[in-house]
Amino acid sequence: MEFLLLICTDATAPPYDPADDDIDVWIADVTSRGVHRHGDRLRPPEDATTVTRRGGDVTATPGPFTPSAESIVGYDVIECDSLDVAIDVASRHPMARFGQIEVRPMWPMG
Repeated sequence: MEFLLLICTDATAPPYDPADDDIDVWIADVTSRGVHRHGDRLRPPEDATTVTRRGGDVTATPGPFTPSAESIVGYDVIECDSLDVAIDVASRHPMARFGQIEVRPMWPMG
């Protein structure tokens, strides 16, 4: 089953320490285990555009949809046998220490 890991900041987490950011180790681990599908960082919320369509009118609003102390800063798609395994994979991500990770099962369209 595929899971989306939403990598988020968290204002209540310990301060970011680059010396403890072992993302390369995490990526090597999940790649060698065959669970990592793809992932990347995201530009900051200020670079977002919110798109809506109401009554045939399309509106594109620059910036984040809602102001928040937390923001999504990246994502990863992993494939695991269970939610428990996905939680274990997420718990080893560096941002589990400096932020928070939302683990969400994918819901295929067909």
